[in-house]
Amino acid sequence: MINTRMIEFRDIRDPRQQEFYGHLTPIECGQEIPFDVKRIYYIYGVDHAARRGYHSHRDLEQVLICLGGSVKIQVKTPYEEEIVTLDSPTKGLYIGPMIWREMFAFSEHAALLVLASRHYDESDYLRDYSAYEAEARRYFREAGEHPAVPHI
Repeated sequence: MINTRMIEFRDIRDPRQQEFYGHLTPIECGQEIPFDVKRIYYIYGVDHAARRGYHSHRDLEQVLICLGGSVKIQVKTPYEEEIVTLDSPTKGLYIGPMIWREMFAFSEHAALLVLASRHYDESDYLRDYSAYEAEARRYFREAGEHPAVPHI
């Protein structure tokens, strides 16, 4: 899907191969993360029945990583949608500008880490889906991504 992609992080184990040494997963800006991180936050303690998100960003880029447990992420544009399951600390979901997102089906003890390209700015948020859809159609048409797709 446009403006989203999965990122695989390295899983480094101690060469002694003893399980109690655990795992180390490095994450580097300019390597796995395609932007400089300006803000980090995490979401946890979410009830399984709850949905979070319900917004898009005009310019912000993010990488979402589920450090423990699992969570489903619905990402969509006016033209396509996908549901991604994050269930490993070695996988991240990159979400670029103008992608609507909703997070749901948090497992017990799920912890979702978010790396963001900008500091918090309320004016970057689109929280009403109708307003998002109109702005997103212009954005993707101007970017040449979906110029021939009719209004759905």
